Amino acid sequence: MRILVTGGAGFIGSHYVRTLARQRGVSITVLDKLTYAGNLANLKEAAGQFTFVQGDICDAELVGKLAADHDQIVHFAAESHVDRSIADAGSFVRTNVLGTQTLLDAALAGGVGTFVHISTDEVYGSIAEGSWTESEPLAPNSPYSASKAASDLMALAYHRTYGLDVRITRCSNNYGPYQHPEKVIPLFVTNLLTGRPVPLYGDGLNVRDWLHVDDHVQGIELVRQGGRPGQVYNIGGGTELSNRELTALLLEACGAGWDMVLPVADRPGHDRRYSLDCTKIRRELGYAPRTDFAAGLRRTVEWYRTHRSWWEPLKRDGQGEGRSARAVPAGARS
Repeated sequence: MRILVTGGAGFIGSHYVRTLARQRGVSITVLDKLTYAGNLANLKEAAGQFTFVQGDICDAELVGKLAADHDQIVHFAAESHVDRSIADAGSFVRTNVLGTQTLLDAALAGGVGTFVHISTDEVYGSIAEGSWTESEPLAPNSPYSASKAASDLMALAYHRTYGLDVRITRCSNNYGPYQHPEKVIPLFVTNLLTGRPVPLYGDGLNVRDWLHVDDHVQGIELVRQGGRPGQVYNIGGGTELSNRELTALLLEACGAGWDMVLPVADRPGHDRRYSLDCTKIRRELGYAPRTDFAAGLRRTVEWYRTHRSWWEPLKRDGQGEGRSARAVPAGARS
């Protein structure tokens, strides 16, 4: 089985490659543009077990050649940070929409058997109570989630129009080792480990479901191997926390107090709550998250504590500064 993994040097993509490399009979090619979020150091554990190609998923000639030589595509490559999408929506449309469409064309022309498209719960928008099923209409609120929703619809259109075997996964918030320090858990941990304050949006009551990257990859593999063409599968972790609750856990894990928290102005279009109903993937494919959140978070914090050489260069380059530039004095907002 020859599998092309796009975005395979990023956080989730690299974890998938490292996992896939342990399987027999699988030939892996990683295609990654190596933007700020891609890092070949993420793939060190799988060295010698994959072929690496540096390139852009919008490059039709390149992806056409690669698709023709592979049986399946697992598509992670995307611009994924909401704050960046608010500042520069165009790059998100280019990569997430045009890049996906370019890959779909290449898959169709190259005779690719299965195309697994990795998406996000953010395409559903915000939900006050209950949980989204896969049949919910999409209602994205940020340029990032809108671009991902568009790419989902494009992928489904290629299944319905051309018969391409497309399978979509929509995950909740991931955490784990090798996550770029612009994202909330590694941002907070790396700031606290270096004695810097952490920024907390608004009232801190926005709720997210947390999914360890191990469990996400488990779910993706179940979908790749046994999912149905043209179907969407939610993959969640089953641990819902407000940002304030998460902050408290991270402060405790790093031995810090609330004096290290700087409230910041809420971002535009900030979704209040995400929650996924994972009944479909559980019943059809036997999925269940295996990582206890408390244990997973503890291991994640320890990983960042012992891998400073991985993330310190990113902080020095200003890539992990997060939102502190909009910080207001502590105590000015609750």
